[in-house]
Amino acid sequence: MKVNPLIFLILFPVALFSQNTTIGDFNRDETVFYAQTKQVNQFFRRFNAEEDAMGKRTYVGDSVYRDLKSRKKYLNILFDNSSYSVTATEKNEFIEFVSNKKTPVYLDFHGKGLFAEVSSTFTWKKEKVSVVMYLRLEHQNLGYKWVISNIYFSKFDDYFLHLKDTTNLKMVLHPMSHELDFMNIHKIFQDYNNLDYYLEEHYKPDHLALFVEEVKNGNLKFDAVNNVKFHFFQVAGWYFEVNYVNRNDMNSGWLITNLLKINEKDKKELIRNYTHEK
Repeated sequence: MKVNPLIFLILFPVALFSQNTTIGDFNRDETVFYAQTKQVNQFFRRFNAEEDAMGKRTYVGDSVYRDLKSRKKYLNILFDNSSYSVTATEKNEFIEFVSNKKTPVYLDFHGKGLFAEVSSTFTWKKEKVSVVMYLRLEHQNLGYKWVISNIYFSKFDDYFLHLKDTTNLKMVLHPMSHELDFMNIHKIFQDYNNLDYYLEEHYKPDHLALFVEEVKNGNLKFDAVNNVKFHFFQVAGWYFEVNYVNRNDMNSGWLITNLLKINEKDKKELIRNYTHEK
């Protein structure tokens, strides 16, 4: 009988774990294994207390489904204990806020206020470069899909170095140019490096459009994903960041590495900063 190699690869880590737990401290090994938040979906379930201590899914009607006591325990282990960006005071305040008995707050994987930041390597005109892609979930038909909502590539910033610059009095079109049928407009295209001097003051560069054009023209070729992180704005008055922390102990996996208490104005500014929106 032939064995599907994909099934083998999926089951191999489980088999390996089972072998390892037969030696040494079994209870400790098992505890470490179940304490680690190995998947992003598991992070959501633990945040909402929708799985038990052994990692088994729970549902509406189960005695431990969204149980308050279990939830506080899970919320505590979802923080990166080595992060200097999360204070004990903020952490405790946040846990009390989202696990309030009267007004609990739960995460929604398909809801707004969540986006992924994917740091990648591309080849741009034979040069290895870093490109950050921002992805959001978008509803389509009966399901959802990840879509690229924005990107950041530092080389594209070079195209707009002179945008909004009013100090250069030579790089302008005279206000009476229309009387000459804009015959002088040719000078704009003689020095394409300074083209951005002639753009309107409130123009916002669209890096995503440039990205699509460069990829379609074959100038920008994808190589690899280097890192993935998630930004959460689903809890009113709070922002937190989730990264994968690779350690050989219980406090590892997808964990909260940054936590900030913010107002609505700060929230909008943070989103602009993180997504490089102009």
